[in-house]
Amino acid sequence: MSEIATPGQLRLSYWRWAMITVPAIVLIGSLMGLLSNSGYGNRWFAALDLPSIVPPGWVFAVVWPLLYICLGLALAMVLHARGARGRGFALLLFFVQLVANFAWSPLFFAAHQVTSALYLIIFILMVTLATAFAFASIRKAAAWLLVPYLLWLAFASVLNFQIDQRNPGAETLVPHAASTQI
Repeated sequence: MSEIATPGQLRLSYWRWAMITVPAIVLIGSLMGLLSNSGYGNRWFAALDLPSIVPPGWVFAVVWPLLYICLGLALAMVLHARGARGRGFALLLFFVQLVANFAWSPLFFAAHQVTSALYLIIFILMVTLATAFAFASIRKAAAWLLVPYLLWLAFASVLNFQIDQRNPGAETLVPHAASTQI
């Protein structure tokens, strides 16, 4: 027998990775949003002058888990590609953008730093674009799984920019929960 692993064994190995990466990314991403009180239930966010392109809350609740699933599947593909040239660098790029992604909600919704969040989301967009190119050289399907995320990041960057422009004093609009007196 000249094969190291059968195609079925290889598929099983990929799904084992996916069973770890998908729930982990969905859970951590959801937890970051929850801990930072993201969304329309946030008093500060509700007090902002929002542009007309802001989607209803349910859109975010549907889109983000789907994007996190795509990220988890793409990551599993690249983790599964042992020995692939450029895999280490591709994974480094992926984790840099993922950590930055997880930091965006606390920066925007909890710290009320709209301008800093704008710079961060532009950074995420650029690193994710580099990640997609790095993934493409390893597994084209992994790169394609990043395309919806890239499109959403581009839209979110425009949204963040418009919120920043319309709310120059956003960080002082509503006091932080920690400074509220009872």
